[in-house]
Amino acid sequence: MNSMFLKRLGPDTHANGAQTKSLCGCPDILEMTDGDFAIIGLDITKAGKSHLPATVGCGPDECIVKIPRKTLVLARQDIPESL
Repeated sequence: MNSMFLKRLGPDTHANGAQTKSLCGCPDILEMTDGDFAIIGLDITKAGKSHLPATVGCGPDECIVKIPRKTLVLARQDIPESL
């Protein structure tokens, strides 16, 4: 990886010849060098904004990203348990 991303969380989505819908290497969860996380997935902002709960917002500089449940579940072992 480069200086912005530390590591992928969970297995490679294309390991052992597996294919994803877009065939472009996503979805993925990445740990960043500053300790935050980045998500690569489908941008569902346009469709999802009007369905957000009343206490949830999506600012003009943010987007709503969808990843398969499997991606997050398989990454669980790599997600730190504490701050």
